Amino acid sequence: MAYIPNIIFAIIIIYAILFFSKNIRTIVRNINRGKPIDRSDQPAKRWGNVFRIALGQSKMVDRPISGILHIIVYVGFVVINIELIEIVLDGLLGTHRIFAPYMGSMYNVLIATFEVFAALVLISVVIFWLRRNAIKIKRFWKPELKGWPKKDADYILYFELILMTLFLSMNATDALLQQRNEPHYIQAGLFPVSQFLAPVFSSLSVATLVILERTFWWLHITGILIFLNYLYYSKHLHILLAFPNTYFQNLNPLGSFRNNKTVTEEVKLMMDPSADPYAAPAGNVVDKFGASDVTDLNRIQLLNAYTCTECGRCTDVCPANQTGKTLSPRKIMMDTRDRLEEVGKNTPKNEPFKPDGKQLLNDYISSEELWACTSCNACVEACPIGIDPLSIIMDMRQYLVMEQSAAPSDLNNMMSNIENNGAPWPFSNQDRMLWTNDN
Repeated sequence: MAYIPNIIFAIIIIYAILFFSKNIRTIVRNINRGKPIDRSDQPAKRWGNVFRIALGQSKMVDRPISGILHIIVYVGFVVINIELIEIVLDGLLGTHRIFAPYMGSMYNVLIATFEVFAALVLISVVIFWLRRNAIKIKRFWKPELKGWPKKDADYILYFELILMTLFLSMNATDALLQQRNEPHYIQAGLFPVSQFLAPVFSSLSVATLVILERTFWWLHITGILIFLNYLYYSKHLHILLAFPNTYFQNLNPLGSFRNNKTVTEEVKLMMDPSADPYAAPAGNVVDKFGASDVTDLNRIQLLNAYTCTECGRCTDVCPANQTGKTLSPRKIMMDTRDRLEEVGKNTPKNEPFKPDGKQLLNDYISSEELWACTSCNACVEACPIGIDPLSIIMDMRQYLVMEQSAAPSDLNNMMSNIENNGAPWPFSNQDRMLWTNDN
C-alpha cells in the first residue's frame, strides 16, 4: 500500500509525457505540410541569435516595462522548475527533499532563491493582469484578440498565479512540519518568503499540516504537467518554439526580398538570344506562383505562425494599422496558425492534404489586408522572437498578381508603364523632361 502513491505518480508522469509527445508530433507534422526551405547557412550567427534573442530576451527590453516583467517571469519560471527534478524523484522514490543531504548549505540557498523568484513572478503576473484588464493597453484590445485569444492570455496569468501560490504554500506547511520535528520532513531549506504564510497554518494540527502539504505538493506538480500540455492549445507555445524560430529566422537585410527562381529563369531565357524557347525548362517547375493556402507557404513561415506570442508589438508599429486600415500583422500570423490547425485536423496522418473548399486567402485573410501593407518591415523589426509576417503577405500578393491578375488598378497601371516606358510614370523617354519647359 505504501507504494500506491508512487505508482499513481509514475502513471501521471508517463501519461503527461506521452500526451505532450503526441502534441509535438502533431505540430511537426503540420509544419512539414509547408514547402521545404534551406536555412542552414551561417550556423554561428544563428546560434548567436538563439542565445541573444530567445535565451537572452534581448529584444524584449525594447519596451522596458513589459520587457523586464517578462524576463522576471521567464527566468523565475525556469529557475523554479529546476526544483521539478527533485519533485519528480521524490514522487517516484517516495523520498522528501532528496537533494538536501547531499547539497548542504547550498540547498538552503537554492530554496531561498526559488522563493524570491516565486514572489517576483507573483508581482509581475499581477502587473501583467492589470495592464491587460484594468489599464487596458490598446494593443491588447484589438479586434483579433476578442474571444479565445483574450481568455487564453488571462488563463495563463491565473495558472502562473496559482502555481506560485501552491509552491509557497507547500514550503510554508513544510517549514512548520520541520519545526514540529515530523519524522518524514527533514530539516532542510531556507524560506524567506513562505515564512510570512506560515502563520496562516500555524494553528493547525500536525495531521492537518501533512494533508495540506501533500495536497499542495500534488497540485503543484500536477499543475505543472497540465500547464506543459496546455501549451499546445495556447499562444504560450512560444516558450518552446522561440528557440528553433530564432535559429531559422531570415538573416538577410530586412529590405531584401526573395526572388522567384522560376521567374528569374524565364527572364534569363528571354534575354538570351541563343536560348531555345521550346526547350524543356530546367529544374523543378512550380505548380503555383505565390501562396493562397498554408500548404503553399514554406515551413519556416508555418513555424512562425505557431511561435507567435500575440504580443501585438508588430501591429502596434504597423503604419497601415495606425492609419485605420484593416491590416494587422498579428492577425496575419494568428489566421495562418488557425488555418494550419484546420488543415491538420481535416487531413489524416501521413496523407496529402485534400482541398476542403477553404483557403487562407479570402476565407481568413482578405486581399484588402494584403494590399494595405507598405512593405516597411516595421513588424519584422519589432517582433521579439524574429517572426516575419511580411514574407507571408508578399507570397500571397504574388499569388494575386501572377495567378489571378488581381492587383489593384494603380499597381497594374504602374506595371504597364514599366513594361512600356521603362518607368512607373505614364511618359515616354522623350517626354520626361518636358516639364522643364513649363516655366
